[in-house]
Amino acid sequence: TLSEIIPAPPAAIYDAWVNSRAHSAMTGSKATQSPRVGANVSAWDGYISGKNLELVPGRRIVQSWRTTKFTDADPDSKIAITLRPVAGSTRLILRHSNVPSGQTSYEEGGWQANYFTPMQAYFTKAAPRLARKYAGTKKPTAKAKGGRAKGPGTRAKTASRAKAVKRAKASGRKPAKSLSPSPRRTRRPARRK
Repeated sequence: TLSEIIPAPPAAIYDAWVNSRAHSAMTGSKATQSPRVGANVSAWDGYISGKNLELVPGRRIVQSWRTTKFTDADPDSKIAITLRPVAGSTRLILRHSNVPSGQTSYEEGGWQANYFTPMQAYFTKAAPRLARKYAGTKKPTAKAKGGRAKGPGTRAKTASRAKAVKRAKASGRKPAKSLSPSPRRTRRPARRK
């Protein structure tokens, strides 16, 4: 059993593991992954292949694994990943079982070099984006509070509108309803009979 602290929420690690593009980015090598139980998966440019055996979103991933070094007589090995939240990060607990004798490079740093270290780098770089996506740190908008959402530049638009109204009143004209240009009206071609 191996354990590592990864600087990301459990849901982010789970989502990256079962997504082909994110898994590839996370490890630096082509992967085919899926969020469906029973789906075929691969990693490290096809060096590893297997199936999803059990998936509990944000909590647990169990996959059968075999490398290209396994013989046809070798049964699949099995990885069970448990994700536990710890102080703004995740403790990833990995149990790799049923590994054929002579195929235990994972015990000599294979998991560390090929997964844990690249995952540390990937999630450290993605931390600000992930914090917003998974931890709900986005600032609440007025709309979320029950009001009307205001986009960027709203104050500037309001100030410009106030100035325009003031100028129009001073000149005796009626103020425009909007500062935006009116949409162009196009003529429809005449119908043919």
